[in-house]
Amino acid sequence: MLGKFQGYLYLSLAMILVGSTVIASKIIATGLPPFTATALRFAVAFPLFLLLMWLTRTSWPKLKGRDWLLLIAQAGAGSVGYTTLLIAGLSLTSATDAGVVIGTLPVVSAAIAILLLGERPDRKVLAAIALAAAGVLTIVFKPGEGGTHSPLGIALIFGAVICEGLFILLNKRVKTEISPLALSTLMAGLGFAVAIIPALFETHATAEIDRGAIVAVLYYALIPTVAGFLLWYAGSAKVSGTEASVFTALAPVSAVAFAFLLLDEPVGAPQLLGIGCVLAAVLGLTLPQILAGRRTARAFPVAEV
Repeated sequence: MLGKFQGYLYLSLAMILVGSTVIASKIIATGLPPFTATALRFAVAFPLFLLLMWLTRTSWPKLKGRDWLLLIAQAGAGSVGYTTLLIAGLSLTSATDAGVVIGTLPVVSAAIAILLLGERPDRKVLAAIALAAAGVLTIVFKPGEGGTHSPLGIALIFGAVICEGLFILLNKRVKTEISPLALSTLMAGLGFAVAIIPALFETHATAEIDRGAIVAVLYYALIPTVAGFLLWYAGSAKVSGTEASVFTALAPVSAVAFAFLLLDEPVGAPQLLGIGCVLAAVLGLTLPQILAGRRTARAFPVAEV
């Protein structure tokens, strides 16, 4: 029982850190171009992941040509596409809006699986997709607030969520089994390689680079990227997959809370309604699976090891 509680704690902390990336990205957007910031993030995280692999004696996977292509596509979508679109979107809209949109990731992933993999959705999945869409629409069509609210910014952030959904889909297509630490290391290394090329063509006014943006990139690389990885997988090892997926709902909540507390952004009825719809969608997808799993566990008790 204590082990499961620790798992819940680790997963909660990991998702709170994920929510904090929205605040970090908002600060980065004011002082660094998106590809430059992304390249810097992975330049810092990659050596740390290599060190973790060495300390844990994690071996590199033996990959074939097709798997390498899929991993490069994953890095382009999930590592670079997500980060750059999130930063670009946050240069136009508020962090509270972004917090609502990133919460749609589990539902967007289900929608991508339906559209691209031809999976047949049941009513619960369709209801979850509709709820999540309603949540995003409540902030898209809320009254304008000058430069702090932009439908284009929300569209860019939603594009970041789609990129992350594609990352999940592409990961399922890789045939070689890759450990989570090795995959994170590969994503950081390949993400740097993909981001550095467009970063060279971005305008760099070094005199105008905000020190806060550099600190935010370092925070993004060290805390949510590396520490968040350690917390998530330490927690996942102690609970079931469906239980772990419920904790993804904490990311948008923490993002909105951080935006209110740290950036002094107003949280109005549209954001509260939107986040309520998104949370209902995520929990509606995952809670029935957990309850079914518990019923099965009671019917077939297994000794704890």
